[in-house]
This record gives sequence, C-alpha cells and structure tokens, in this order.
Amino acid sequence: MRARGRTTAALALVLALGAAAIACAPESTPTTSPSRQPTATPTPTPTPTVDPIAALTIEQRVGQLFMVGTSAQGADPVTLSAIADRHAGSIFLHGRSQAGVDATASVVRSFTSLVSPATTGDEPLWVATDQEGGQVQVLQGPGFDRIPSALAQGTIPPDQLATQAQTWGGQLGMAGVNMNLAPVADIVTSPATARANAPIGALQREYGFDASTVESHAGAFADGMRAAGVVPTFKHFPGLGRVTGNTDFAAGIVDDTVDASAPDVDVYRGLTAGPGVSAVMLSTAIYKKIDPSVPAVFSKTVVTDLLRHEVGFDGVVMTDDMSATAQVKAWSPADRAVLSIQAGVDVVLVSADPSVYAPMYDAVLAKAKADPGFAQQVDDAARRVIQAKARG
Repeated sequence: MRARGRTTAALALVLALGAAAIACAPESTPTTSPSRQPTATPTPTPTPTVDPIAALTIEQRVGQLFMVGTSAQGADPVTLSAIADRHAGSIFLHGRSQAGVDATASVVRSFTSLVSPATTGDEPLWVATDQEGGQVQVLQGPGFDRIPSALAQGTIPPDQLATQAQTWGGQLGMAGVNMNLAPVADIVTSPATARANAPIGALQREYGFDASTVESHAGAFADGMRAAGVVPTFKHFPGLGRVTGNTDFAAGIVDDTVDASAPDVDVYRGLTAGPGVSAVMLSTAIYKKIDPSVPAVFSKTVVTDLLRHEVGFDGVVMTDDMSATAQVKAWSPADRAVLSIQAGVDVVLVSADPSVYAPMYDAVLAKAKADPGFAQQVDDAARRVIQAKARG
C-alpha cells in the first residue's frame, strides 16, 4: 500500500511538471511569406522622329521651293541646268504637245535621270503639267484622252467624273507626270457673266456657277487624280471667277468683290479637308477687301492668315507663274521669289521663262544664309514639299 502510494504521488508530480512546461512554452507565430512585388514594365524608348530635310544642304532645300518650266516637246537645257546646278526640285511641262504618252515619258526621263544625292539630295522630282481639259490640256496625242472642259465635266455625276479622272491621271502617270496643276476651283457667278471673266469663264474652265457644284466636281476630279497617284492642285485662291482681266496678260487686275467670308474662299475648306494630298495655287490678282496693298501671292494676309489659319490648309501652297505674268512684272524676279516665300508660299512656279530661275534661286539662297527667320521659312516650306512628295 505505502509503495503504491509513493508511485501514484510520483506520477502525479511528473504530470504536473509537464503541464507547467506546456503552459510556460511561448506561442508559435505563423510564418508569413513575403508579399510579391509587381514587376515594373519598362517604358519603351520612343523612336526619334527624323526630320525629312535633315540630310539636305541649304542649297538643296532652297531648290525644293521651285518648279521650273520646260517645253513639253523637249528638254530645255536651261531647265536641265536648273536641276544639275541649282538643285531645282520640280519641273513643269508647258505649251502644247501632240506627241503622246511614250514621247512625253522620254522627255520626262531626261529630267528624272538627274536626281542624285548631289542634285536634289536624292529626293524625287515633282513633274507637273496643266491637264484641266477643254482649252487647257498640255499633253495630247497617242495614249492621252481628250478631256472635256471643266464646264462640261460639271454635268457628269461626281462618281463617274472621279472614275474618268482616274483614267486621265493614269495616262499622266504612264508619261511620268505625278502632279497636275488642276482642277480649277474658281466660282464664276453665272453664265451671263462668264464671257466677261477672261481668265476662267471665257475659256469654260469653271465647273459651274455655285460653290456646291464647284466643290463636288472639282473634288471628284481631284479624287480621281489621287487614285491614279497624281497630286491635284486647286486653283486660284482666293478666286479668279469675278475679275474681268487676265493676270497673265494685263497688270493692275483687282478683285473688289471677294472677301474673307466669300464662297470663293469657303469652297477651299471642303476641297482640302480630306486626308488626301493636294496643293493650292494662289492667284496673282489684288483683293481689295482682303489685302489691297499687293497681289495675293505676295500677301501674308492672304497666304498665312487666310489660307493657312482661317481655312486651315496645312499642305503645299504654290504660286501661279512668276516668270512672265504681266501682273507681277513690276517686281524683279528676285523680289517675286523672296516676297512669295515671306508671305508663306512653299513652291514658286517659274514656268513660261525658266531663264529667270537663276536670279530667283540666288536671291532666296542669299537671304536664307543672311536671315535666320527667313531660313526657318525656307526649312518649313522644304519640309512640307518633301512630306507631300512622300505621301503622294
């Protein structure tokens, strides 16, 4: 009995000590895994934008600002020299030719073969002509359709006109022509006044007698040209449909009707609003209600304030012929070129008399080298030209 009691007491003591040890043991803390941090996505390095004129010398940039004329029937040596010696970036086929597509293509190759890193900085030439239709169609003969006048085109449904214009543009493309100084966007106010409107109505160059017809049909003609790979040119901003004299042959031509809100101006909003490439050609008339001081082509009010800012056109702006037009004969060739570019023009057309290109080019180059502000205008203009060539 006494031994069993001692055994029982000892067992009780062991159990008590074990319970005390358990009670004194620290509580276990659950192990937590460290939280996973999200992996940062590296920010992509933007591809630097290459300035399209970065590789061009100042001489070549100035050359991009000119379109120099040659006979459509053969390569004028003066125009060949304009590319080879003074980096001219565009040519214009003038006159009338019945030689056809193949012969015209041969003439064009005489010029395009001169493109090189040394001449145009390897930038392609714009090869332009006047292929409006009716009395204004430079290129004719085998492979070229006879194009009806704009007035006749205005009676064709726009979708059909666009299809026909694509055919006409394709014929130009086969001849190596990639720019058409058409369509006319001038508004002649009525059939009764057309005959008195020497530059447009008397030659049936208008698409109709209201803004809606002009916009729909000039737009359709332009769409067809673009579809064929030919850049269209709307002309003659801010409108030649209301004057009586022809600025090609007479000086002092003044429009005293068109103002900044006229339909003649407004039609350009719709014509140039789409994504397709186009150019706008300026009139050389004076516009009494917009800027009565100088011809439109020399007017910053017309070119930059009205066409660029108010109408919103950011493409290539070019002059009408600056070489032999009577309206600008009072200015020297050098001044004609410099004043146009200062007004906001991108391309100076020297079509009828290519011999005046040299003094024009030399004057623009000299001013660009001497005047940083003017040099910036040259750069901006050359950039627009190169970008339009790439898109067209």
